[in-house]
Amino acid sequence: MNRGGRTVQDVGSLLDLFAKHCADAATLGELRHLVDDPESWGLAHQLFRRIRGKSLSAQSRGELLAVAQYRFEEVVAKTIYNSSGHAAPFDPDSPYWVVPTALALARQLGLPDSEVTSHISI
Repeated sequence: MNRGGRTVQDVGSLLDLFAKHCADAATLGELRHLVDDPESWGLAHQLFRRIRGKSLSAQSRGELLAVAQYRFEEVVAKTIYNSSGHAAPFDPDSPYWVVPTALALARQLGLPDSEVTSHISI
């Protein structure tokens, strides 16, 4: 893949993992679709905005699992968008937050850290 390369591929594997365990897999599926189509990576900016809305709502309700999920999704959307090469990228450190937010989500789901690390290439 171009620009995002390995990081975006790793993200796809993590999205597959969490889609099996999260009750609300809608935006996980949308992110997964974007990962598979590099020509659509620019759409991740709009998807980020939608996920951010879900995240803020979950946070206001105190739903810790949903907050962990949406924070992971937000970072994934930022990473995908930044890999598109489009103007006005998100913070350049976004890819570095994929693993910590994935681990936080896994812990909320009761999954061992190894479930996440087995999906990461170094």
